[in-house]
Amino acid sequence: MIARMVSSLTRVFLIGALAAAAAATSPRMIAADGATRVKIDAGELEGVATDKVIAFKGIPFAAPPVGSLRWKAPQPVTPWTGVRPASAYGHDCMQEPFGGDAAPLGTPPDEDCLVLNVWTPKTRPSGKVPVMFWIYGGGFVNGGSSPEVYDGSRLAEAGVVLVSANYRVGRFGFFAHPALTKETPKGPLGNYAFLDQIEALKWVKRNVAAFGGDPGNVTIFGESAGGMSVNTLMTSPLARGLFHKAIVQSGGGRSSTLIAAKTLKSAEEIGVAFAAEAGVTGDDAAALEKLRALPAARLVNGMNLMKQQPKTYAGTMIDGTVVVEEAEAAFRAGRQAKVPYMIGANDLEFGFFAPPPARVEEMLARFGDRDKALAAYDPQGTGNLGLVGMAIAGDIPMMEPARMLARITSAAGQPTWHYRFSYVATSLRGKVAGALHATEIPFVFSTVRAKYKDATTADDEAAGKAATAYWVAFAKTGDPNGAGLPKWPRYASDTDQILDFTLTGPVAKADPFKARLDLVEGLATKGTR
Repeated sequence: MIARMVSSLTRVFLIGALAAAAAATSPRMIAADGATRVKIDAGELEGVATDKVIAFKGIPFAAPPVGSLRWKAPQPVTPWTGVRPASAYGHDCMQEPFGGDAAPLGTPPDEDCLVLNVWTPKTRPSGKVPVMFWIYGGGFVNGGSSPEVYDGSRLAEAGVVLVSANYRVGRFGFFAHPALTKETPKGPLGNYAFLDQIEALKWVKRNVAAFGGDPGNVTIFGESAGGMSVNTLMTSPLARGLFHKAIVQSGGGRSSTLIAAKTLKSAEEIGVAFAAEAGVTGDDAAALEKLRALPAARLVNGMNLMKQQPKTYAGTMIDGTVVVEEAEAAFRAGRQAKVPYMIGANDLEFGFFAPPPARVEEMLARFGDRDKALAAYDPQGTGNLGLVGMAIAGDIPMMEPARMLARITSAAGQPTWHYRFSYVATSLRGKVAGALHATEIPFVFSTVRAKYKDATTADDEAAGKAATAYWVAFAKTGDPNGAGLPKWPRYASDTDQILDFTLTGPVAKADPFKARLDLVEGLATKGTR
């Protein structure tokens, strides 16, 4: 697992001047109800209207990060003349897709990928509309904004402006090398993916009002690597003031599961190893030019979520500017953004396959008292070691860290809500033993029919309607409760109340997994996770 954290960068003279001039001479037009044409700071856009929503897709928020801009912080977009069509997704960022992805890409990946998408209600209430900013997952090596399950139409119908943005992944998003450090000694360096996310949030602050959105009410939310990104943005000095609420879906939180390269220096060493493998030596400008000239496919080199290359891929790192410390340390010290916070995980995150019995016995032995651990994980005494192993595999990186961060933020006085997602799509019942990693996403977006097609049932759609309603209510007010929804109590560690999205609907209750999560917490405090 991995995770890491743009500074207010000096704009390129000519492009910056052109953009400022364009903004000064052509005031931004706020789209009226039903209007498909808007003007933003870089030019005019033409979106596409459906019955209830207007979508604007493939909007560039930064210059293409290619050639000399590879491994640089996002640079300004060159303003365009005329009306730019915004009817189709842009390229997702360069990567090696893999079969079985919970959110398969909708466009061919390419290095020219820094685009975002906006869905806005066709008919809006008076005043500005809350904004939700989606950050996709994929282990920081996969993912994009184009998958069908990330379509923002249903969220926009529910009364928000939904924005999703691409960010660089793999070696395009996370790379360090001594030649890069020499080129930009004061940074920012290394964590280009987080710089992209921050630049997209800056775009939202400047432009979302043109779509009817409120730049003063932005909720960031993401799943897996996207959830890790949310925690990172909450602790990055460069993201302060760019959002006002945060939702973490299966985003971990413990230091041991979040950071790949601990320092920029260690990431540089990994970058040198990759360069040598690619036939590039040295740490001067000539070496950097050769690295930037490598074909994009050479940087991917077959790597994806299922095929990692730790000796030549650093992943996220503490660079000192974007990411200044690990998220857990920042939260414990009270240095996180003090915003309303929703966090949770799925009840069987990594239940894709059962570990062999011998491996499960090793997992149980780590707790010290094997029989006590088994009783916590198999209270009914079923003897199903495979299920026990799958549960432990999800609790350590996802379930317990979510509780840990909820405890910290609630103790700090931040309005905090903790959830568990246990709903399993009707067509999967009997095939899987619980809600697997990323399976909550189509319910949050109410895109269950895009995911399950003709196998979608009325119960599935109802589960999606409820999840969407809670998420949207939180984005609107900082409290997920709303009319017609079962009451979701604010989290406090002494009551340990969660909202469980069960097969029969959302239910507020004391966490039934407390005993086993306490055991996992014990491993963390001993440093033996």
